[in-house]
Formats: sequence, structure tokens, C-alpha cells
Amino acid sequence: MPPGRVGMTEPKRQSQAKMSRSMGGPLAGVAVLPPGLEEAGAAELTSLGAESVQVLRRAVAFRTDLEGFYRLQLQARLPFRILRELARFSCDGPGQLYDAVAGAADWDQWLPPSRSFRVDVTGSLPGLAHSHFTALQVKNALVDGQRQRWGERSSIDRDDPDLCLHLHLGRAPGGRGGMGVLSVDGAGGSLHRRGWRAAVGLAPLKENLASGLIALTGWDGSVPLADPLCGSGTLLIEAACRQLGRAPGLDPAGNQPRPQLLGHWPDFKAALWAQEVKAAQGLAEAPPPLAPIVGLEHNADVLEQARANAVSAGVGDHVQLQQGDCRDFQPPSGPGVIVCNPPYGARLGGEDNLEALYADLGVMLKQRCSGWSLWLLSGNPELTGALRMKSRRRIPISNGGIDCRWLHYEIR
Repeated sequence: MPPGRVGMTEPKRQSQAKMSRSMGGPLAGVAVLPPGLEEAGAAELTSLGAESVQVLRRAVAFRTDLEGFYRLQLQARLPFRILRELARFSCDGPGQLYDAVAGAADWDQWLPPSRSFRVDVTGSLPGLAHSHFTALQVKNALVDGQRQRWGERSSIDRDDPDLCLHLHLGRAPGGRGGMGVLSVDGAGGSLHRRGWRAAVGLAPLKENLASGLIALTGWDGSVPLADPLCGSGTLLIEAACRQLGRAPGLDPAGNQPRPQLLGHWPDFKAALWAQEVKAAQGLAEAPPPLAPIVGLEHNADVLEQARANAVSAGVGDHVQLQQGDCRDFQPPSGPGVIVCNPPYGARLGGEDNLEALYADLGVMLKQRCSGWSLWLLSGNPELTGALRMKSRRRIPISNGGIDCRWLHYEIR
């Protein structure tokens, strides 16, 4: 048996010391974010009480206590995942990974044989280049120890585990050797799924990306918000949810928390969790008045999807969705903010007629929306050029792996 197995062969006082290190004091964590939203994600986590916030590539590292972790899990809108770090260690191959995982925590507490688990892997190192093989090394380290300690082992459940482990592999700071970071996922599934979107358009934005794009506009609900190409309504719905205080970690009705895995953690505090759930529920108790939020969609079927989504999200009374062509858009009395994610040919077919659409959109905006701000997600600079408008800001964003720009224009 590999040496250093915590909670299985070490003396009890050593096991308790490991438990103290993994549970006591500030918790280290990482929020995994859509590429391009790292700075916005750092600002959000800071506003929710996270400390030592550090911007990484596609992620933000932070420290917080258990109460703060619960708060982030319920209220943070931008992350895909919020991971709690259990251990970080040198890792130069499969054998070292096996030993390090075995000693990473008190697995008697974190993973008794009665609980199922799943292992997710990101990154790679020499000898650990394939995520499936790497996940097997982690799994073997855990179940081998269970068999020796208990005579039985946990089952693997990829869809609905009791514990979701996440291993990230990469080079150590300074490039000296490899490093592994083993974490637990508070939810087990992607946090971008709010539970309100039963229906989507052909190429929908993920909810967390939409919320981050709205955050970048600075829209605070005091002026009208419009989307003349609203599709399934994700941008407008997420904007309304932000301003109305509808916490993303609660169900769409705002009553109960969505499924979480942190209740299986050995240091779970039910009273503390209930306190944070109540605080998240309270955000929507006295919503501020909102300026008009309006959307236009030419496809009747997609429009019905958008309306169903808005109702499901609990903001159907706040988002006005109408059928029509963007060329016929009539803005509310302004000034205000226009957001849109027009097609750019990457997924919805070729570029036939799209250049004309962009050109007509630019004409309409300049004729009817003087004094407004426009934020447009562009995945094709040639099409964007047909607007005949000059952007003030160009924020790099990845939309489902497509290199895009969140463009800001002041309409004159």
C-alpha cells in the first residue's frame, strides 16, 4: 500500500491534523468562468465577501470562510463552477499522483464507502496526458484505500454523485515540475443552468455569460434596456433577474436552493446554510422599480420560447417581448441601452444576407436610437463592419469556443 494514506493507516492524531488543515480556517477556492469574464468575476466575488481574489486564466482564485462559500454558491452569477480546494501537491507522474491523492484529506470523513463520487480532470502533465487515465488514478487511490480500511468501496456515479472531485494538473510556478490541485465541487453540475430555461433558440448564450455581458454594460435598471434581436431572451431575462435580486442558486420561483452537493461535506453546517439561503431569498423581497425591458424577435416560435423562459424565470411581468423585424424596432423613450447577439454565421449557416442585416441594423440604430448605448456581441468582424459604426470598447469574449468581441458603441 502506498505510504501516507490519511485516515486509513496514520495515527489518529495525524488524521485529525489533516482534517484541521482541510477544514479549519479560510477556505481556498477557485471560480471557473467564461473566458473574458475573469475581471468581472473577480469583482463579483469581491462584492460577495471573497478575499485574496486573484485573476487567473478562465478562473479566479479566492479565499473565504464556510459562510462565504455558501453565499458564493447561492448568489454568484458568473461562474460555471465554484471549487473548494482540498490539497495541492507536486505531481510528476501517475505514481506520485496516486500517493498524493491518498493523503490529500481524511477520506474516512469525506468519502465513506456508502457515498458515490465522480472525478473531473482538467489540464495535463507528462504521463498524465489523458483525462480518463488520470481520473482512474484518482479513483484507484481512493477505492484501494477504502477496500483496505472498510472491505468495501464507493461506486462511481457520473450523473448524480454524492461527492464531485475536480483535479487540475499544470506546471508549478516557475516551471519547476508539475503540480496538482484537488478540489471538491459545491454543486456537481454547471452553475450556468439556472433551471428556468426549458426552451432555447438555435444558438443560445449560456446564462452566466449573458449575465456577465450585462454586468459589463453597467446597466442598473434606471434606463430602458432593449434587444431588437432577442432570440430566446437570455440577455434580457438575466438582466431582469440581476436587478430584481433573483439569486441564481435558488429555484426559479426563488423558494428553495437548487440541488447542491455541499450538504454531503463532513463540515456542512445546516444552520449556516439555512441562514445564507434566507439571505438569498431576501434579495428579491423589495425589488427596485425597473425601466422598460423590451425585446423584439421575428420568429414566432422562438418568441414563444422567449416568453416561456421569462415566465419560468419569474420575470415575465418585467420583460416585454414582441414579434417583429429588427428593422422595424421602435425604442422606448430614451436614452437607454441596447444589447444584442446577432447571428454571425458560425453556427446558423452561411453569411448570405447577414451583411445586409447588419447594414440595416446600423441604419435603424442611427435613425431611431440617437443618444443610446449599443453593446453587440460580434463573432465576425467583417459583418460588424457593415454597421458603419465605430466601437468605443472591444472586450474579448469566448462564446462556446467562438472568439468574439463585446463591442460598445455610442449612437449619435
